[in-house]
Amino acid sequence: MSKRREVQNRLSMLGEIDGIMVAMKNLALLEARKLETFLATQRRAVSGIETAAQDFLNFYPQASARTDGMQQLLLVIGSERGFCGDFNETLLTPIALAAQQEGTLLVAVGRRLGAKLQDDKRIAAFVEGPSVADEVPPALMRLAKVLGELQQRPEAAWRLSALYHDDESGEPRIRQLLPLATPTGKSAHSHAPLLNLEPARFLSQLTSQYFYAALHEIFYASLMAENRKRLEHMENAIRRLEKDEAKLRLRYNALRQEEIIEEIEIIMLSAEALSGKENSDGSRHDAVLQDDAKRSMPNLRLST
Repeated sequence: MSKRREVQNRLSMLGEIDGIMVAMKNLALLEARKLETFLATQRRAVSGIETAAQDFLNFYPQASARTDGMQQLLLVIGSERGFCGDFNETLLTPIALAAQQEGTLLVAVGRRLGAKLQDDKRIAAFVEGPSVADEVPPALMRLAKVLGELQQRPEAAWRLSALYHDDESGEPRIRQLLPLATPTGKSAHSHAPLLNLEPARFLSQLTSQYFYAALHEIFYASLMAENRKRLEHMENAIRRLEKDEAKLRLRYNALRQEEIIEEIEIIMLSAEALSGKENSDGSRHDAVLQDDAKRSMPNLRLST
């Protein structure tokens, strides 16, 4: 009985875990659906800004900043929560490759990633990351504060890049954010854009707008990839749980059958014992009657 109860308790516990994992899977699916809308809108905005920037820099190349001698600041986007497979581990190798340049500093976003880079001397700051899409703006505010503090350093002249998971391929991707990349081709327009500001001031404001929009896109893309990893991880875990539950149910049924067989055997043995007792009691009673009859026979002869 104790073994069957132990298996039954184990089955109950697995059922509760299975319910929790199904709920987490459904939440990840809902979050991914929401992020699809956010990403589509944000990518259109970033694409428009990039087109305007490329058109501007084609006609005003002197306004762009020189990247010679700039230190690299690598923004690494990891996860704030777990249960997403190897999402954070796959960033470690690209970090090592991207940070080979001397003087490279890292800003790690997400507590799970930060735990893996805790002892890395290249870390300049840890930033709490978003868990859902609604937490992206507060996370960007925290990141902006950290970047502002790093910019106050006297030697600060950063080339800022971001390392994150691309939502389409699911693989880590490095993307330069600042300064704006110089155009590789010619402009589709024959005349320079008409500006209402000085080129340097226009580029400064355009860069700020691009940086804000590109960071939103990167965080949304990373969250999308994270939730897809979480969906995959949850599905694999649920399948393993279902297999374990099936094995335990077979074990439970086998133990229950053993108990039923034992109960039947006990009932049969008890019935046999009772039957034997009744037979022995009956034979003794017959023997007593026969003895009484024999003793009474002589008395009957004398009386006749």
